[in-house]
Amino acid sequence: MTAAAITPSRKGSGFWGAFARNKGAVIGLAFLTLIILMAAFADVLYPDSPWDMTAMPFQPPLSEDALLGSDTLGRDIAAGIAHGARVSLLIGLTSTAVAVLIGVFLGAVSGFYGGRVDDLVMRFTELFQTIPNFVLAVVLVAIFTPSLTSIVLAIAIVSWPPLARLARGEFMSLRSREFVHAAVTTGQSNMTIIWRQILPNSLSPIIVSASLMVATAILLESSLSFLGLGDPNLMSWGYMVGAARTVIRQAWWMSFFPGIAILLTVLALNLVGEGLNDALNPKLARKGRS
Repeated sequence: MTAAAITPSRKGSGFWGAFARNKGAVIGLAFLTLIILMAAFADVLYPDSPWDMTAMPFQPPLSEDALLGSDTLGRDIAAGIAHGARVSLLIGLTSTAVAVLIGVFLGAVSGFYGGRVDDLVMRFTELFQTIPNFVLAVVLVAIFTPSLTSIVLAIAIVSWPPLARLARGEFMSLRSREFVHAAVTTGQSNMTIIWRQILPNSLSPIIVSASLMVATAILLESSLSFLGLGDPNLMSWGYMVGAARTVIRQAWWMSFFPGIAILLTVLALNLVGEGLNDALNPKLARKGRS
């Protein structure tokens, strides 16, 4: 009982130790935490709507009424970035969660059953992979009209195939292990074996891929908003960059600060993903201890 109680703490210590050894991952996590806090307290920092005119148009950065300057209509750039962080993170996390559910379910069924089921699922997956992700996302959002829901679903639909292939490979590798044969011998159903035996042992690469997918989702949402396919009722970083493209020489700050926010957030997510890979990959963990 004592050994069983000690084992989880050792695993936890090993995970955080491996993660902390990656300095870039720690910096990325710190910056990502600041972005999340800014998004959570956007209403406190900037209680007025980001669409409201709060200063004279084209105020440069460090102005009295606008710390990061104002846009063509006198809207505060800093307020737009704070409120836009909420939209970007919400879309990134939600669309990734939906993509993970779809991809892991199809990949698990494909990898566990194999045969005709595997062929059918993989052909269905390849059908989505033949169309460029961004093009398919644009078409889907345009068909269903730009809104928060349509953007989330469009990004999820174009994002799940890589996760399905990853889950399939993990399940095909694990389904022949001894613990799976033991579960079959004890009379457990296929769905119980899939979700309680194999899935928990294949979560590490899925978690790492999902963390990197959040960054891709944020870039996709920013690109859609840049093209005018974002939710017209929500302020987003991509919309701010797109709205400033016609006055970039006159007011560089209008596109610069939202662009920097996108760049740093995506970079932070990628750094965190690398840190998770170092912490969850057993081979890299053993290499770090040697």
